[in-house]
Amino acid sequence: MELVLFVGLQASGKSTFFVERFLRTHVYLSLDVLRTRHREKRLFEACLETRTPVVIDNTNPRREDRRRYLEPARAASYEVHLYFFQSRLAECLARNERRQGKQKVPKAALLHTSRILEIPSRDEGFDRMWFVRPGETGEFAVEEWRDEDR
Repeated sequence: MELVLFVGLQASGKSTFFVERFLRTHVYLSLDVLRTRHREKRLFEACLETRTPVVIDNTNPRREDRRRYLEPARAASYEVHLYFFQSRLAECLARNERRQGKQKVPKAALLHTSRILEIPSRDEGFDRMWFVRPGETGEFAVEEWRDEDR
């Protein structure tokens, strides 16, 4: 079984990437949709119990944020894959400005996430890691993680 963990600023393309890559194969867990940590935790536990592939689509900026998913997934013998989304603040702010309604997040939230973002590391326990860059025309460039480039 597989846990896919997304890391990146708001408006960095995480949800769009999910739809393109994982919509038909993985359960989608996001605080934007579920609204509470309690709901998210319960659904995550259900996925682990039923051996269901799952994607966590949150910003997950700090090691401690990522650990809340990594440790239970490891205990359930899941492979854990991380996708780190290019998080250039100016680009995310510009994409966020083009959003409508509830999709648009407060600028302060983006600034806060940018300040606390910790670059993921292999020593956190990921089986595989990728670096994702949104392209000019909506496509994504996905590269295998190379520690020396980060």
